[in-house]
Amino acid sequence: MIVEDEKGLIVEQRSVVSQPEWVEARMTLLAKEKEFTHARDELARQRRELPWESVVKDYVFEGPDGQVTLSDLFAGRTQLIVYHFMFDPAADEGCPHCSFWADNFNGAPVHLGARDVTLTAVSRAPFAKIAAYRSRMGWSFPWVSFFRSDFNYDFGVSFAPEAVADHTAVYNFGSTDPGLEDREGISVFFKNDSGEIFRTYSTYARGIDMVNGTYQFLDLVPQGRDEPADAPQFWVRRHDEYGEPTAG
Repeated sequence: MIVEDEKGLIVEQRSVVSQPEWVEARMTLLAKEKEFTHARDELARQRRELPWESVVKDYVFEGPDGQVTLSDLFAGRTQLIVYHFMFDPAADEGCPHCSFWADNFNGAPVHLGARDVTLTAVSRAPFAKIAAYRSRMGWSFPWVSFFRSDFNYDFGVSFAPEAVADHTAVYNFGSTDPGLEDREGISVFFKNDSGEIFRTYSTYARGIDMVNGTYQFLDLVPQGRDEPADAPQFWVRRHDEYGEPTAG
């Protein structure tokens, strides 16, 4: 049954049952959740077994200590995860949606480091703007600028304006309508003992949902994400733009 709650939100009211009936329904869903967990584990195994692509271009980035290379971003480890953060050089703020994702990153680097993994964000904006915005947001994860290199262009998340306009830009391994000059994505790299670097994985669009903890929490509650198909993330703001929380 569809009803309107005291805040004017339209919600679907579920049936109310006895405790034994609830447990029975929950166990039926648990069987499906276990199937999904096993399928996810198998997908992760296949992801790890993808062939690698050799990275031969010498990319240079700008960070807090000046210029650094892609090899430097590994920070002494063999595995590197790059979050391609949308940040137009003409803007003073990063994308609010990428900021929604980045709010999940702060605690991760120390744990990832224990597993030989470095996490960093990379953006098109100059580093001075990145540093100012990072400070405003209270983030501590590594974040550098590729302002003077082709890095995000080569890895399918930044596009020339004319390519966007004439639909020749390719995003997410097929779409020719990224809509913007920058899009979101994650790329993963490995560096061997000889210093050779390889791309092992990239994912874009809904593929990055797996690293957004807030969405995983929302998927647990009765109203879920509550996002219409034609306006996903309509509610998302930078975390300092929501204003005072209201009482429940």
